[in-house]
Amino acid sequence: MFSSPCFLPAVSGYLCQMRVWETIAAAILLASSVWAASKPHVVVLAKWTTVKLQADDDNGAMDVKVRPLFVDGKTKEFTLGAAHEITERIFVVQRIFRVNDSLPQESGPARWRWERGGWLLVDRVSGKVQALVLPEFDPNYSQANWFRGCAAYCGTSDDGQKAFAIIQQQLRKRKPLLRKAWRKAAVKAVPRRSGNAIPCELRLQRKQTQNSHSRSRAVPLT
Repeated sequence: MFSSPCFLPAVSGYLCQMRVWETIAAAILLASSVWAASKPHVVVLAKWTTVKLQADDDNGAMDVKVRPLFVDGKTKEFTLGAAHEITERIFVVQRIFRVNDSLPQESGPARWRWERGGWLLVDRVSGKVQALVLPEFDPNYSQANWFRGCAAYCGTSDDGQKAFAIIQQQLRKRKPLLRKAWRKAAVKAVPRRSGNAIPCELRLQRKQTQNSHSRSRAVPLT
């Protein structure tokens, strides 16, 4: 079979050009991915606004202040209360959200109501917002007090008949540092989801010694 002596060099040059363009394309994709990974995110807690928080028993509503959490100019969540700084890049804040309270047979516009939620972990560098897992934390009764990455709060059982003193080290361990039964039927006197806190509160306090100051895990229950 006859073949031109110029054919093989032409094919070789074409393959070399293809490899060069493939290398350039791979370099561009790698650079774009690195740039996207290193792109800074803008995380902002915006201005406060007042909303009505309605109890399930419909015995009246209370005014609470909420503010939206913006990530890169977009609303990610609504938050309640003060945020707690864990590190320079990470903070936690409690979530609040709206649910549709309309019945299927009701006509007209949807009726929305505000509900307390759990706590959020926010990373300023990555822009990631994720829900924290706090065992037996009831958004309507539990009040979390934070120190570093630890949350101290009173949790409730699923049936609402027991209360527990809990210290959860969120960033390192899944198992609570402390889980102690506090009172039986502690929340019986409080209507479910009425917006009131259960009758106990955990506080992390500083332990004082003669020569130095140190942190203590002692938890007074009040």
